[in-house]
Amino acid sequence: MEFKDYYSVLGVDKKASGEEIKKAFRKLAVKYHPDRNPDNKAAEEKFKEISEAYEVLGDTEKRKKYDQFIRYGRPMGQRTTSRNTTTWGNTYQTRSSNDMDFDFGKYNSFDEFIADLLGRPFGNTRTQTTGFSDFGGFNTGTTASQGRGNDIEKSITLTYYQAYHGVQTKLDLGSEIVTVKIPAGAKNGTKVRLKGKGQINPISNHKGDLYLKVELKPHDFFSFEDDKLVCEVPITPYEAVLGGEVNVPTPEGEVMVKIPAGIRHGQSLRLKGKGWSNPKGGNGDLLVKIAIATPKNISDQEKEYYEKIRSISQDDPRLSLKNIKL
Repeated sequence: MEFKDYYSVLGVDKKASGEEIKKAFRKLAVKYHPDRNPDNKAAEEKFKEISEAYEVLGDTEKRKKYDQFIRYGRPMGQRTTSRNTTTWGNTYQTRSSNDMDFDFGKYNSFDEFIADLLGRPFGNTRTQTTGFSDFGGFNTGTTASQGRGNDIEKSITLTYYQAYHGVQTKLDLGSEIVTVKIPAGAKNGTKVRLKGKGQINPISNHKGDLYLKVELKPHDFFSFEDDKLVCEVPITPYEAVLGGEVNVPTPEGEVMVKIPAGIRHGQSLRLKGKGWSNPKGGNGDLLVKIAIATPKNISDQEKEYYEKIRSISQDDPRLSLKNIKL
């Protein structure tokens, strides 16, 4: 595990003010910016390093958690390998303090802690490049020269009930807690945009957007297939042969459904307007898959009747298989 001393990266004291940190970053950013150092990989990596350092230390809440991690969350057995990097042993040390308000014990490494702190998937590296025009220099046309920070994506898990009806919930972004409203009709993969809640551009202080990607908890009865709400309803063999009426649960309650005589296992019935809620109003369709349930325990009388049916039946469901060849 490697610990990065962001104060050393920016060349400032640990007690430096926010303005001192910002000034130090601007100076280094101008020096190492890729627009001023084309095809210079070392300068590009240095720029990414100082940008990450400022993204942490330039934010009051992130800096506080970083400082607490330095003080209380650092593993034992560390040894310095370079000016800005410390390599740790495998023994993880946790300490308790009244001013520690962050659970460091859940992280296996410094990189994992930083990824969570900056709201990006663990293992991803920062790739944003800010245009040199942001420093008063020339404009090279880089996409980030517009001044916004990176957009980020997080997952939010909802129950079918919450997604169907819509829900308002609070989300902890680390530096703030925001109220999020998920509209009715959200599905797996639905994205809700929170404007200005993404990563900050350390030069312009303008933030990108946060996209919340909906993930639905599995339901015992309902599921989705090709964007349609689907359920499976068991029927008896005699209902399959003779037809009948059965109660079928829907998101708005049970409805009576007519089963046509001769329906086969796996066939689907479409219940118009009884499916998933539509964000624009109304409901989609519900697909009801029929499953013929073979009885496991039958009485002697039932067995006798099945034997009679077999003896008089003239239907051969395997007739079409007689001419099958490779």
